[in-house]
Amino acid sequence: MKSSLLTLILLSLPAMATAQTAPPAKPQVELWRLDCGSIDVSNINFFSDTEAYPDHPLQMTDSCYLIRHGEEYLLWDAGLPLDAAPQGPGPQPKPGPAITKQLAEIGVMPEQVTRVGISHAHFDHMGQAADFPAATLLIGAGDWAELTSDKPGFGIDPKLAQPWRDGGKVEAVEGDLDVFGDSSVTMLKMPGHTPGETALLVRLADFGPVLLSGDVVHFAQQLLTGSVPPFNVNRADSLASMARLEGLAKAQGARLVIQHDPDHIGRLPAFPASAQ
Repeated sequence: MKSSLLTLILLSLPAMATAQTAPPAKPQVELWRLDCGSIDVSNINFFSDTEAYPDHPLQMTDSCYLIRHGEEYLLWDAGLPLDAAPQGPGPQPKPGPAITKQLAEIGVMPEQVTRVGISHAHFDHMGQAADFPAATLLIGAGDWAELTSDKPGFGIDPKLAQPWRDGGKVEAVEGDLDVFGDSSVTMLKMPGHTPGETALLVRLADFGPVLLSGDVVHFAQQLLTGSVPPFNVNRADSLASMARLEGLAKAQGARLVIQHDPDHIGRLPAFPASAQ
């Protein structure tokens, strides 16, 4: 009897060890593309320091994204302010539906959004961030410095970050950031457009990896011509970040989505459908 019991115990040890050492299953990751408005541009030479696109109009999309990681939600970029309106010549902003209204359509309440990731501090990406004041703000350190400066740079409105300027939780990101600690969602340092510009790599189990551009580029032609907006803070950094964006997309086999390019956002399902 003792011999049989000992044999049973010894046989069960490998199974017990496997059960104890097996890594936990990764939470499911899901991605929605939200409609955060559009920007009418009569001549996209506005975005070219080499005047590469004469007399070329474009209705740029202003997209933002919701990522579910298990039971947690990350909002990536926050679109135009709902009261944005044209002010003289130049690009004409047209806000889309409120982000909170779109989230309600898929049963997500604002308080469920625990992180708001901002590719950069320009008003067309920060517009509705303050509707999620309890969330942790994830933003490049250089852009957080701009939002807390007495003299912020072009296109930056510090009031759009007021909940965090008033003491809300902020993670000022210095380099790349593994957002959830399991490599499923990674903020990528891509300076040049602004000091703290970032892109976002989302690894989806079925759909495959998706690389969201922020404003590393505004439309696909910029990758072909190497043309940089004249209001970017650093041309050399901009070109290096453009090269990194393309290199990562190729190396990771990722679907590149240029957030302002109307031809690119169709690479993701239309809301309320999602990619998983």
